[in-house]
Formats: sequence, structure tokens, C-alpha cells
Amino acid sequence: MWAAPGGLHIRGKTVTDPALIERFADDVAKGEDETDIWVPDRLFPALREALDETYGEGRHGHGQPTFEYLVENTQHSIIRLELRDAYEAEPAFLHWKETGVDTFDWGAWPDLVRSAVARGVRWRRLRVISEPVSDYIRWEHSGTHTAVEAGEDIRWLPRMKAADLLLPGADCWVFDHRIIRWNFQRGDDSNPRVYTYSSDPRVAREFGGAFEMAWDRGIPHAEYKPQ
Repeated sequence: MWAAPGGLHIRGKTVTDPALIERFADDVAKGEDETDIWVPDRLFPALREALDETYGEGRHGHGQPTFEYLVENTQHSIIRLELRDAYEAEPAFLHWKETGVDTFDWGAWPDLVRSAVARGVRWRRLRVISEPVSDYIRWEHSGTHTAVEAGEDIRWLPRMKAADLLLPGADCWVFDHRIIRWNFQRGDDSNPRVYTYSSDPRVAREFGGAFEMAWDRGIPHAEYKPQ
């Protein structure tokens, strides 16, 4: 949000509920270039400042949250859902295909997981995969022990066992069943690293139910043998 001559620029959730849209129509007409948005309570103080003309010139928000920031502010639960059989071709993956030796550098990842788990966060990852598995999934499986040792609880779900589940159409992270970060891979398996976020409680609730059903069918990492 920022103030501009003649008004405010605000980003919010688009209202799609027919009853709410009808309620808006009772009060005011809607132009072809207008949309109805929902503004969360936490934005009200900033709106008040802007209306009172005390919202500082050149003031900026926090921008896109980093993954580390999201993890550090999670108190109870982190969920990761992966739905693809191939991802961006990491150099370590290509090296593994040629030599059978895994050189992937986990960097600070294990410490990030350990820190979250140590303060009581349950960190779960579910991978929905086709069988026979792709080379990429076989490589992922071979190195997953590092994430498990750090504290991730990881399960593998063969796609045939997930066929009747209503799962999302994209990979995502979910923090405290409250914030969802969607990750859209390109069709060529490259990752644009541009993320979309949702804090809609209805979406989080529906995703949570779908994930738990899939999780119950998943095979723990220690028990899964790639086909």
C-alpha cells in the first residue's frame, strides 16, 4: 500500500463470494475496471496513517518474505507438498547421473531444520511420485537421509495411491496451517523462483484436510524403496 495524489494504492485479496459481491452491489455501482478486495485487520493502522497523512513519504513495506523468515516465525507446523517427478536439473543431479556420486551441497538447510524442530515445530514433507520413479526422484531419494537426520519427517506416496485424493495443482509450503507459499515450476522443469502466497483460512483448511489424507497413505522414508 502507498499513498498517491488523490487516493491510496492497496493490494488485497479479491472477493469471490457471490453473497459478498451482491452485498457490495447494494451499496455502490462497480465499474468494468474495478474489483472488490478484502482488507485484513492488520492493515487498518497503516490505512489510518495514510488517511491522516502521516504515512511517511518514501515508506516501504517488507516486500517478499524470505524462506528463512517464514521458518523462523513458525511456531507449530511446516508442511511441504511435492507433486512433480522432475525439477530443475541441479548440477549435482547431472553429476550423479554420470558418475553415481552425489555432490549436492545442503548448505545451511540442515541447521535451519534442526533449529525449527528444536523449538517444537513439526516439519513434514510429502512427495507424490510416479512409478517407476524418474531419475530425478531416484537421486532425491538417495540423498534424503540428510534431511531426515536434520529432523524432517518425509514420506513418499505413489501416484496411483493418490489418484482419488483432491490435492492442490501446485507444489507448496504451509506454515502453521496459516500461510501457504505456492511454487509454480515451468513446463520445462525450470524454477522461476517467483512465489504466490495465500493466507485465506478457507484455502488453508481445505489444504490441511487433503494433506492429512495423503500423509496417512504415504510411506515413511525408511521404508520406501524406489521402484
